[in-house]
Amino acid sequence: MEQKLFIYNTLSRKKEEFNPITPGRVGMYVCGPTVYGDAHLGHARPAITFDLLFRYLRHIGYKVRYIRNITDVGHLEHDADEGEDKIAKKARLEELEPMEVAQYYTNRYHAAMEALNVLPPSIEPHATGHIIEQIELVKEILDNGYAYVSQGSVYFDVEKYNKKYHYGKLSGRNLEDVINNSRALDGVGEKHNQVDFALWKCAQPQHIMRWPSPWSVGFPGWHCECTAMGRKYLGYHFDIHGGGMDLIFPHHECEIAQAVASQGREMVHYWMHNNMITINGQKMGKSLGNFITLAQFFSGEHESLTQAYSPMTIRFFILQAHYRSTVDFSNEALQASKKGLARLMEGMANLKRITPQAAGSVDMKYVDELRQKCYEAMNDDLNSPIVISHLFDACRVINTLVDKKATITADVLSSLSEVFHTFAFDILGLTEEVGNESGREEAFGKVVDMLLEQRMIAKANKDWATSDKIRDRLAELGFEVKDTKDGFTWRLNK
Repeated sequence: MEQKLFIYNTLSRKKEEFNPITPGRVGMYVCGPTVYGDAHLGHARPAITFDLLFRYLRHIGYKVRYIRNITDVGHLEHDADEGEDKIAKKARLEELEPMEVAQYYTNRYHAAMEALNVLPPSIEPHATGHIIEQIELVKEILDNGYAYVSQGSVYFDVEKYNKKYHYGKLSGRNLEDVINNSRALDGVGEKHNQVDFALWKCAQPQHIMRWPSPWSVGFPGWHCECTAMGRKYLGYHFDIHGGGMDLIFPHHECEIAQAVASQGREMVHYWMHNNMITINGQKMGKSLGNFITLAQFFSGEHESLTQAYSPMTIRFFILQAHYRSTVDFSNEALQASKKGLARLMEGMANLKRITPQAAGSVDMKYVDELRQKCYEAMNDDLNSPIVISHLFDACRVINTLVDKKATITADVLSSLSEVFHTFAFDILGLTEEVGNESGREEAFGKVVDMLLEQRMIAKANKDWATSDKIRDRLAELGFEVKDTKDGFTWRLNK
């Protein structure tokens, strides 16, 4: 059935029905990581958020070109225009080539994304691989009169741009607010105005990442890369640009200005932003020194963690909150997510244990309503927590079927399994983790079934001592066993 998707557009500040520029095709660009350190929980949220969107768009029939960039130059230590390049600094301190640093952490990022079951993008361009495109973008902005050269660097003239267009429309600011909140320049600097931002920076002698340009040997400003690479791979007007809410200003605001100044119109139709993950109400991030890397979550080796958490627990933790809401980290929240994930996986496993009947009290109407409610939640701005709540409701129905308190026919059971698999696995991207919690529980389930089959044999042979011993030992381990007229059912009390 055709689905009408509504997404929240940061630019219009409202939910809008999604209508792609080209019918049946979607161009989507998402800001990827700056690769100078291990990915942390804050990196996982945009990756999982836009993986959810990517999966759902493809599921409802769109052909999607998904671009997620790698920032490997131009992101400076102090702010967008001042300080040392973060990757270059790491290279200098560790006596490595900058690209060694970038490649190492890119590999680490890819490994973390694979563990989280984040699908790879269609194209993953690197900023350093698109210097020519960024230089061409700067030339266009200069030719149109919205930039100036100063001491070998090129700066965007925000005040001149704002006379014709609105600088601040994405973040809801006006230029006066931006000026009042900008740092004052010390003495006579390169910029005409403290709010102007760098398009190209002249490299100082100690700067090791540098390229020739018409203005100087230097490097591109951080904001240029997404504009240049977005239009190279998606065209001069594309559907979706996403990223974390912390990128709205200045990064995405500057991207809008660059696009309009170079081509005379905006490049992006829908702007989408996920909210932050916090620790004790404070944003989690490298700059604040309060981040926990994904590798530390997976190993449990961090002072703030009471245990290790599997990649699927992390993914489920993030999906349990709507992408536009803040999520506050705590061990208690992660432990609750671990239990919730186990409950869903148990429901999925229990579907395989149900014996269909000739007639059923759980009918196709129930399955169709479940499917429709899940679609309605996804179509309402990717409301993953509501989808999860519907799947939890389905788990209760599945338990009644396992306990023989309800019945179901083979075709309805097949449809129920298909709905569960579609939304839990294909769209939410959850997996049965072989080798950790979910995988172990599946293995435990097979062992428990085998023991209970031996108990049935013992009962048939009137070996009551063996039968009672198996039941009592399983009870000590937390397994609730019920005898039925057809055999047995069991459940692990969590």
